[in-house]
Amino acid sequence: MWLSGMLFRAPVALRNVQTRSMFLAKKPDYSRPNWLRVSLAFGTSAFLWVTLFRQHQYDLAECERRLESSTSQTHEIMDAPKN
Repeated sequence: MWLSGMLFRAPVALRNVQTRSMFLAKKPDYSRPNWLRVSLAFGTSAFLWVTLFRQHQYDLAECERRLESSTSQTHEIMDAPKN
């Protein structure tokens, strides 16, 4: 009985323990932003948007090229003399 009582009480006791991480020991100072991290975040976002836009333009050009080549092949087949 004693062992089972200790096992059931242990999780409750562990929940009340507060740990302090050495990386989060002080609160961030929001009055002085970290401009390196801010610029990296915005720079990465801008780079990804530019890359997405360029890829979209390339995909549109490729789609138009394939559409033109398929329609020209269709016209060649339809205009071919029938034997």
